[in-house]
Amino acid sequence: MASLQEVARRAKVSIATVSRVLNKSDKVVPETRAIVEQAMRELDYHPSRVARRLRMKEGRAHLVGLIIPDIQNPFFTDIARGVEDAAYASEYALLLCNSDDNPEKERFYLDVMRAESVDGIVLPPFDETAAAVVEMVKSGLPVVCVDRCLSKVKTDLVEVDNYRGAFDATAYLIEKGHRSIGLIDGPTHVSTSRERRRGYLDALAEAGIAVRKDLLRVGDFRQESGRVLAGELLGLKKPPTALFAFNNLMTVGALAAVHQRNLRVPRDVAVVGFDDLPWAESLDPPLTVVRQPAYEVGKQAMELLLKRIMEPTRPPVTVRLLPQLIVRRSA
Repeated sequence: MASLQEVARRAKVSIATVSRVLNKSDKVVPETRAIVEQAMRELDYHPSRVARRLRMKEGRAHLVGLIIPDIQNPFFTDIARGVEDAAYASEYALLLCNSDDNPEKERFYLDVMRAESVDGIVLPPFDETAAAVVEMVKSGLPVVCVDRCLSKVKTDLVEVDNYRGAFDATAYLIEKGHRSIGLIDGPTHVSTSRERRRGYLDALAEAGIAVRKDLLRVGDFRQESGRVLAGELLGLKKPPTALFAFNNLMTVGALAAVHQRNLRVPRDVAVVGFDDLPWAESLDPPLTVVRQPAYEVGKQAMELLLKRIMEPTRPPVTVRLLPQLIVRRSA
């Protein structure tokens, strides 16, 4: 493998000049940059990212981190794609980690990213007080939150209007004649769950419908909890006529519980989910959902991170995108 010294000899420049080209310094004139890059191609030279980070005193590694709670969840997969596309467009590489919504695992990967000298991090924090994330923000490393916010420090944030999405979905079910709507909520420590619950409760209140506490269940955003909790709701003496699950995986679990009881959707029970699924239109019947612009969330988060890297002292901003109620035939 060719060395930095060999590239410098081939291009007839100093090693320092080659290093400036690698680090995209604006101190190298275009003609010299072209000569050095040609020498790299001829020698098939590939710089070591580790060596570059060790040499860095100032400047950037062009490496960013992304931590998501569940890589198997299509919502977070779409966010990851949006982040990666925007990072690649700006010549940044992406270090992707999966936290499993575990605060200790989140801390571990934050430590890894610090050790790898990432230029910034995008993540949905475990909860609003996530100590490891707060420490990272206070250390000065650029952090952009997606989907979930922090309460103890201000960061750039890209989120969806969760309140509006849940309100519209609940109001639609009420409009269709449902008065007992079973709720499969998300974890109480997550800000998105609380906003969706508030939208659900306000829609009931606006319609003059009293809240039945026995219709409220708290899940963990995973498929099995959706199945178990939907089963509990459908097993009540007065079961709900509709189910509203607060994420896509719990919705899939709820559908499994419905089918296990040989009930038909929407004749016996209507089903609405928060988050769309790639195969939602292929289900029988097609699934009514609150669609979130997940790809756009990721893309805008990465764009905000790049701005934060370039302007570390600018005031934090919040971008709130609108969800869309997609009416199909499950409700």
